[in-house]
Formats: sequence, structure tokens, C-alpha cells
Amino acid sequence: MNTLVKDRVRSLLDQQTHSGQHTRRKVSDLVARYGIAVGGVSVIVAVVLIFFYLLWVVLPIFQSAELERVNTSPIAGAKAPISHLSVDEYGEVGMRLEADGSLLFYSLDDGRTLEQAQLPLAPGETVVSTTEANDQGLLGVVLSSGRILLVEEKYDISYPDGERLITPGLAWPFGEAGIELMPAGEEPVSFTARVWGDGALLVAQSASGELFSKIFTIEESFLDESLELSLVGEFQTPVSLRADYLLASDGPGWLYAIGADGAVQAFRFAEGTWQLNESKRLVSRGTEISEVRFLLGHQSLLVGDSSGRVAQWFPVRGDAGFELTHIRDFQLGNAAIRNILPESRRKGFIAIGEQGQLGVFYTTSGRSLLEHQLDAPPGAVALSSRGSALSMIGAEGNSLLWYLDNQHPEISWSSLWNEVWYESYEEPGYTWQSSASTNDFEPKFSLVPLSFGTLKAAFYAMLFAVPLAIFGAIFTAYFMSPRMRNAVKPTVEIMEALPTVILGFLAGLWLAPLIEENLAGTFMIFLFLPLAVILFGFLWSQLPKTFLQRIPDGWQAAILIPVIIAFVWLAMSLSSPVENTFFGGNMPAWVSQSMGLNFDQRNSIVVGIAMGFAVIPTIFSITEDAIFSVPRHLTNGSLALGASPWQTLTRVVLPTASPGIFSALMIGLGRAVGETMIVLMATGNTPIMDMNIFEGMRTLSANIAVEMPESAVGSSHYRVLFLAAFVLFLFTFVVNTVAEVIRQRLRGKYGSL
Repeated sequence: MNTLVKDRVRSLLDQQTHSGQHTRRKVSDLVARYGIAVGGVSVIVAVVLIFFYLLWVVLPIFQSAELERVNTSPIAGAKAPISHLSVDEYGEVGMRLEADGSLLFYSLDDGRTLEQAQLPLAPGETVVSTTEANDQGLLGVVLSSGRILLVEEKYDISYPDGERLITPGLAWPFGEAGIELMPAGEEPVSFTARVWGDGALLVAQSASGELFSKIFTIEESFLDESLELSLVGEFQTPVSLRADYLLASDGPGWLYAIGADGAVQAFRFAEGTWQLNESKRLVSRGTEISEVRFLLGHQSLLVGDSSGRVAQWFPVRGDAGFELTHIRDFQLGNAAIRNILPESRRKGFIAIGEQGQLGVFYTTSGRSLLEHQLDAPPGAVALSSRGSALSMIGAEGNSLLWYLDNQHPEISWSSLWNEVWYESYEEPGYTWQSSASTNDFEPKFSLVPLSFGTLKAAFYAMLFAVPLAIFGAIFTAYFMSPRMRNAVKPTVEIMEALPTVILGFLAGLWLAPLIEENLAGTFMIFLFLPLAVILFGFLWSQLPKTFLQRIPDGWQAAILIPVIIAFVWLAMSLSSPVENTFFGGNMPAWVSQSMGLNFDQRNSIVVGIAMGFAVIPTIFSITEDAIFSVPRHLTNGSLALGASPWQTLTRVVLPTASPGIFSALMIGLGRAVGETMIVLMATGNTPIMDMNIFEGMRTLSANIAVEMPESAVGSSHYRVLFLAAFVLFLFTFVVNTVAEVIRQRLRGKYGSL
């Protein structure tokens, strides 16, 4: 009876134990199932969030400009016809110069007078025309007597009680006396003035057709810091046309005399005088020029004509010298262009037609950002230096203030992915250059050389890594002895833990100089080492079988190690004699001179080797696992049916493992495409498009790493870098998607083996 009770108790205890274990197992299974599900969903959500965040940062660069009318106000104190209109950089203060020489500073908010001044005109003198002598508010004023005044608008900014206060006024950096440019009795027809850091140029055409010009140097007094003009040269240049428009660049450099009929004579200052460079027409017959202005930088001409077109021209260097070349067109309706307002800080401009059409354009990107119909053509118009405020004088003499929101005009799909003809370039091209030392720099945001560099770096890395990784994995998984495999596989996989910054450091500071000094030996290794291994294998097979049987099966690869080391040492030792015999003692110089290829010390060879070592562990490990996981009954069955080990490998093992091998290649490619530090440190980091193996490159990821810290948050440069990251994201996503589709098809094809 006691035995039955004990057995019953033991049975109940066992049931409770098994029930508890079953419950714990169920709980563990549920936790694992939902934990893995939550982790997988979290990864997908994170990827989607990254996608939309990148898109959110990138989308604003493709938005058009917006124009908003702020207010209309009468101008108190305005009386004479207006000769010039300007506005301060904040769009708060306007200045109008009237024909009688009176200047009026007024508030753009309500039109009240802030300051009045009077130019020192002699009795009977009037203002004939004005020109902007520089980009800092210096105004050149030509009077009816031929006298020229250089007056500067000054806007002093203070912050009483935390509020911005702009106090306008005038300054006379070169005195109020003015400059006599033409002989007495000559009347000015057209006029221009340019003042730069240490020089000035004044040019005018008289009614008789002569061009009178004076060139000055600017000297600063150490006593009162005043500026003085010292005459360097005085010139009288004949022209064969009436110059309705005169434009001159700094330097002095170029001088353009342009007639309303479209004829232009371009002069270049060389050897101490003005020399005629060329004569041509800027518009077709029957079309007249209605406005001409310089684009920022004074290289490009913006030519508006009677058909509503604005054409960009700039000099291009050719075999016969510089030639004024038509670059691109912008169309604004069908009426004549009345005003062209270039921006002071970017390569954009605003054009206004005779019928009141207003257009906002950007030259580099070729974008037409905005078209707006005004109520009537303005009597005068001015653009702030920030490009955000547009001041107009309406038909009734009122002040009209508009705000322009135009954040990222430099970017368009065309400028990102097509060839663009930049200023000072001989032809269109793909260029990345995001910054420079000058304010009139033309940003170049082509992603083509960066994408090309990314693919180039990945190509050379895969070219180096794939044969070594795939063949090494095949031998390790199929032919190598288990004991040797247990030593080789972890060793290769440990390489993946090596920081890429270390590989980049070694590649840039050790490997690159070594290859340059032993370039012939490097090529001998690439070309002859495979042949040497094959030859050694053939000679090894000819040895007596009694000797071969002393080497345990699967350990033959160990014998190749001293062979490879000896051949590498021999190739490096013969590098100098080979270079002295065949390449004049300097193979890099021979490559540049005889083959016409540029040679950089940090080039694609260095990148291919360094990135190859970073990619090899990934491809090797996945491929080796795929081959080693092929079921043994398949290989044993093949061998039992009389197939050789090599036939079994090529006909059974590799097809069965092909999905895993393909995955290894795609993952390795993604690793190479996204690599940053090795490319950053082991190349010249130059964004060029050339498959030359002796030159470097710049990749998308390296470019982001280099330039993101120096880009202003929210700027066009900043958003283009995010666009580069978005392109890299899409590239890896597409490659991985295609790879997964192909892998599934391979698995379906060979999964039944």
C-alpha cells in the first residue's frame, strides 16, 4: 500500500515538473517569437523612418520660389524724376536718387523720410546715368558735364533696446570733387565704373563715338585712412558702334561695348592697353537688345532682348584665344526685357518685362523658379543684397515692397545629373566643387563624379577581393582538412573586426608609398603570382607518389605559404632592376609621359587592395558557410556514382551553394559601396571621372564625411549632402532587393537537389 502511495505521489510530482517545464517552454517560445517579430518590425520601421527623414531634408531643394507683396506706401518728399533706386540688405530702407542730385532715404514700411542729402552738383548739372561700381554700395554717377562722382551708400546698424535700427547716410571715399573723364565739351552717351580692392576703372563713350577710359590705383592714407586715386593710364579707344551699354570687369580685365542692335566689341586689357578681342552679334537680325547686365563675378553677360529672352554669354578659352560664347537662354513672355537684377551673392537674377512679367531665374541650374504678373511695369526696381527684398516704384510713384523666398535655386535634376557649362570652363562637364575662397564662386553640385567614384572604388575592391575570397572559401570548405579549417576560418573572420580606419591609415601612409616605389614589382605580383602558383602545383603533382603521400590530405595549401612569400620577395627585389631596364628608372614617370596617364600616389590600386582586405572576410565567411552546409549525402552520392571531386564540386556543390555565394557577393558589394574611411584616407579624394587605375576618386560616403561638418545646416550644400546619402540608400536598397530576388530564384532552382 505504501508503495502505491509513493508511486502515486512521484507520478503527481513528475506531472507537475513536466507541466512546469512545458509552461516555461511555451513562455520562452512566445517571448522568442514576439521578441524576434518586434525586432524585425523595428528594423523595418527604422529603415522606413530613415528613408522619410532623408526625403524630408532633401525635398526643399526642388521647391520653386515664392513672391509675396508686403505693402504699398507713398514716398514723402519725392519730387523729381528718379535716376537710381536701391535698398539695404535687410529690405527696410530704400534710397532714391533723383535727376537733380537729391537723395532720399525712406522707410520701405511706411514711406516716411529717414534722411535727405544732396550731391555736390554745379549750377546746370544734372544726373545723366548711374552704375553700381562694386558690390558694397559704391555708386558711380555721371553728370551732364561729364564729371563723375563716386558716392557710397552707408547703412549703420545698431540695436538700442534690442531692436535693430538702420541709420542711412552717404560716404565719399574718394572725395566730393569728382573726376573729369572726358575732354571739356564732350557729352557722355554711356558710362560704366568698376572699383576693386586696389584699383578703379572709369569708362565713358562720348557723342563722337570715342571710348574714354582711366585706370587708377587706390592708395590708403596712413594718417586718416582715407582713399586716394592715383592715375595709372588714360586711354582713348575708337569703336565702330554706338555703345548703348558699357560693361567692364575688375582687374582691369574685359570691356564690352554693346549696341542696341546686338553688335558687341569685346576689348581685353593686355600689355598696358585695350586690345580688341572680337566683334560679333549677340542677337539675331530683327531683334534688339533691351537690357544688359553682368552676372555676379563679372564674367557672364545677361543679355535681354525685345523677344523676352535673356541669354547668358561668357568668354571661353579656345585654340585661338578667348571667344564670347552663348551658353543658355531663359524666356520670359514675348515682350521686351525691361530690367535685369542680378543677385549680389548668387548666380541668380530677376527679369522684368515691358508688360509687367516678373521672372526669377538661376543660371547654373538653368531653373526658371517663378513667373509672376505685376499690375504694371515698375518705374524703378531694386533688389537687396540678400536677394530677399524687392523694392519698386509704382506707376503712381508709390513704394512697393515684395519679399522673395528663394532658398535653393542652385539645385535642379539637370545640374545634379547632366553636364553643366560652368564659367571659365572650356566645355560642359560633370563637376563637384562645393566651396571656394571667393564670394562670386559658382557652386558645382554634380553627383555624377561622386557616384562614379563610388562604383569605381567598389569595382576595384571587388576585382581584388572576389577571386581570393571565393576560391579561398571553396578550398577551405571542400578540400581543406577539418583541423586546418578550424584555424584558417576564424583567422580570416577576425580580419573583419579590424577597424577600417586602421586599414585606411596603413594604406595611405605605408602601402601607397611602397607601391609607388615598387610599381614594377607590384604589377609582377599581380600578373605572375597566379602563374607561379599554378606552375608550382603542376611541378608538385609530378613528384613521386611516395613523397606526396607524406603530406596529410587537406594540408597541401600550407605548402603554398612559403612559395607565395618567396615570390613576393623576389618580385619586390627585381622591381628596381626592371624599372631601370624597361622604364627609365622611374615607372610612375614613364606611365605619365609615355602612356599619357596621370599618376597619383594614392590611387585605385591602393584603394582596391585596402578595401579588398576589408571585403574579403565578409565574402569568404558567407561563401564558406554556404559550401560547407551542402548536405553530405549529395557529395557522397555524386562520388559514389563515379564523379571526381572536381566534378562533384562544379556540378553539385557550387549549384547547391549558389544562393549563399550570390548573397556573399551582394553583401560584399554593399560593404564596398558604403565604405568611408579607407577611401577617405587612401585616395587623393578628388571628384574626377576617369577609370585610370593610377588615379584616385571621391565616393559618396567619403564626400559626406568630409563636407558635412563644414556645411551650414539648412543650406543647399547641406541638403545636397543628404541627397547623396539618399542616393546611396536607394542604391543599396535596389541592389539588395535585386540580389534577394535572384537568390530566391537560385534557391528554388537548386533547392530540390
